Amino acid sequence: MPNITLSIPEELYRKMKKYSEVRWSEVARKAIIEYLRKLEGEFKTSTEELLEELGKDVVKELSEISFERAVEWYKKMREAEWRRSSTTQVA
Repeated sequence: MPNITLSIPEELYRKMKKYSEVRWSEVARKAIIEYLRKLEGEFKTSTEELLEELGKDVVKELSEISFERAVEWYKKMREAEWRRSSTTQVA
């Protein structure tokens, strides 16, 4: 895998050092992927990518939700998104 070098301000570097447990290269890689998706108009995320981004705790909680409850919340979110997008003004 190719490597890149990033230049960052000293203050940012000091803040990052406080969190040595964070894999900063992974944070940067995900940010670059997300930015490229926006540039290329690709807003789709695979289920696997989404679950990985959410983390193990959220995935565990999701696995404990009943199918009926998931369908109920899906319908509510779909309706809310329809209301949001149908009232958005086009520039």
